[in-house]
Amino acid sequence: MNQNEMNQNKEATATKVFIRESPVELYKILKMENLAASGGEAKFLISDGQVKVNNEVETRKRKKIFPGDVIEFAGNRLRVFLMKF
Repeated sequence: MNQNEMNQNKEATATKVFIRESPVELYKILKMENLAASGGEAKFLISDGQVKVNNEVETRKRKKIFPGDVIEFAGNRLRVFLMKF
């Protein structure tokens, strides 16, 4: 499997997360998706370096997340989309 095929496979396995407005703070997405039990836990996990955004370790709890961003945490891969009304 070449690099392009691996990237496509990763895209196919990402869970879609729909947000109502953009941007949204990173810790809120972890809480919204039940990857953290509380906002405080989400903030701890982020500051502890356990979360990646767009393949980079992110330690800013209030990092602004936009549609198209990919969040990785504990084996979960999330791709963010803006909800259309």
